[in-house]
Amino acid sequence: MPNALAVHGLRKRYGAVEALRGVDLEVGEGQLVGLLGPNGAGKSTLVKILVGLVRASDGAAEVAGTRAGSRAARASLGYLAELFRFPGWYTADEVLDLHQRLAGSTGGAAERRRLLELVVLDEASERRVDGMSKGMQQRLGIAQALVGEPRVLLLDEPTSALDPVGRRIVRELLEGLRDRGTSVLLNSHLLSEVELVCDHVAILRGGEVVAAGAPHDLAKPRGIELETDEGTRLVEGAIRDDAPRLVAEAVAAGRQVFGVRVLTSTLEDVYLEVVGGETT
Repeated sequence: MPNALAVHGLRKRYGAVEALRGVDLEVGEGQLVGLLGPNGAGKSTLVKILVGLVRASDGAAEVAGTRAGSRAARASLGYLAELFRFPGWYTADEVLDLHQRLAGSTGGAAERRRLLELVVLDEASERRVDGMSKGMQQRLGIAQALVGEPRVLLLDEPTSALDPVGRRIVRELLEGLRDRGTSVLLNSHLLSEVELVCDHVAILRGGEVVAAGAPHDLAKPRGIELETDEGTRLVEGAIRDDAPRLVAEAVAAGRQVFGVRVLTSTLEDVYLEVVGGETT
């Protein structure tokens, strides 16, 4: 089975400006991939090519093994834009009914109920959009992206308007979708959320992928923190395998050891290292 998303040598020029410079990116079956980068990095251009709103200047982009933008590719893709708007006079149920008709879904009322339950809006099916909080509208947006059970989800800042409880709901939802085999490309500036939920991340800068891999593989050791009766000290350059030796040495020196912690860089540390001071 082909990858859910596959981008090879993708380039896009807007006149003299090269927004994408040979980007390679893959999202496997049931994989959750985070797309990161500062403003102007090329994230929006990449997303627009994948959903068929923009044509690439060179290279290839495929969704579920078919050319991005084709009818078959669109049928396999669920999409939530960063700045979306639903008619304020529509109820949640009516919003999903509209998108069922647009997507050609035959799921009917049962699918609408299931999706509203999934995003914890089952008690708000008859509430109008203009009477919902931003967080509720955001979760409704995720529900509409899931209409028709798409194989691939492309989510642009899906947790931007959510409080911590709402972000946790979305995080658990994404993990459940991944467990059922749905593939997700998540464009987000919330690095802590991406680090918690994503299997793989790709960081863009200047239209190029400057770092990619599993979050734990991108992390670098920062040393070992040893807490004893003399206080806490950091042994810089030490790695996990050094921990038993450091504890043994402290005990042999007559120290009481209360704790030992292996320190590694966070995704935020990695991000700041590769993009410098550019803002997201």
